[in-house]
Amino acid sequence: MMTILAIVGGFLILTFGAEALVRGASAVALRLGIAPLVIGLTIVAFGTSAPELAVSLKSALAGNSGIALGNVIGSNIANIGLILALTALIRPIKVQSQMVKRDIPLMIAASVLFWFMLFDGELGFVDGLILVIALISYLVFSYISSKNSNEEIDVDTTPQNPLLSTVLIVVGICMLVGGGILFVDGAVDLAKAFGVSEVVIGLTIVAIGTSMPELVTSVVAALKGESDIAIGNVVGSNLFNILAILGITSLIQPVSSAGLQNFDFAVMLALAVVLLPFAWTGLRIGRREGGVLLAAYLAYISYLVINAA
Repeated sequence: MMTILAIVGGFLILTFGAEALVRGASAVALRLGIAPLVIGLTIVAFGTSAPELAVSLKSALAGNSGIALGNVIGSNIANIGLILALTALIRPIKVQSQMVKRDIPLMIAASVLFWFMLFDGELGFVDGLILVIALISYLVFSYISSKNSNEEIDVDTTPQNPLLSTVLIVVGICMLVGGGILFVDGAVDLAKAFGVSEVVIGLTIVAIGTSMPELVTSVVAALKGESDIAIGNVVGSNLFNILAILGITSLIQPVSSAGLQNFDFAVMLALAVVLLPFAWTGLRIGRREGGVLLAAYLAYISYLVINAA
């Protein structure tokens, strides 16, 4: 009963946290003259990736590298195959040219770099340092590009009070972290009760649990007509998961890839690559593309379940 309450309570907290974060971030974007896409790629992406950071750090320090690494790989797969797919099925997503020319290719490059770094079976301190430097460079470049852009900014300006907007962002992030951890703890306890392995838990239950903020935030943003925040949240979260989550975690504690298969990395990279032509065609991700992505994700999850059994 406590496990079920943790899962339900965590999801409710995530829902309210996502609503607060999207409202606050949209208002900040307008006030600072920053495009909503960049807000989605940075502030919203960092906020929704906060549960991944908490879970990965907690798992790595406890010696559970399988959960730490599986969490990031599984979350990146879920972000595209589940979150973006469901969002597109609910409402087709408009895509800016910047996304297909810069941000999605950078996500693909980060995925390739991540896979390459794990050829020796471990992410160490030097790997973490490279990832964090890449993250900082990306954030600085995104901010400068946004300020130099002549793109018209059109976002929901409610609320306009800067203090209230900041409070909503902070409260939203805190609720996403707390709700995400509560949801994951309940889900992991439920999975362990059925004898599911650590790596499979990381790739599925924990990954989906820590991706719940992205799901709720993207759906809320899409329903509000903030498609820039919706897709920026997913692509930005995938970048943050690799560059920030794994970067910070491996700086503190080396992360081993023991137990993970090349197939998992291949699926993560394949979905990132497929997203590029999907977004490029007509600069939108429609329900058909969403259906294909969701089918691919369900096939992957089915493979994991059958293989584990």
